[in-house]
Amino acid sequence: MFQILTDLTRESRIEVALPLAIKDLVRLKLADAARSRLAFEQQYGIDFEAFRQAWEEDRVADKHSYDVGRDYWEWEAAVTDEQRLQQMIERLS
Repeated sequence: MFQILTDLTRESRIEVALPLAIKDLVRLKLADAARSRLAFEQQYGIDFEAFRQAWEEDRVADKHSYDVGRDYWEWEAAVTDEQRLQQMIERLS
């Protein structure tokens, strides 16, 4: 593990390599969450908060279909993950 960590970060000091690797991992996961959120925003043409409000007001077509329901939960997870990961980045900076 030490060898992989030092190879990935190009840093031989573990106390420097480990924080670098963690920051990179959080950034990658943040980018994935943002891509997922953006894909849903493009698909539905609104942000999640507007979609959630429309959902609660029964203004979402096929609200009870498997696909739309799955989109809701995956979109909500992407938004939540993105917020959580952004907070991690801020703590790591």
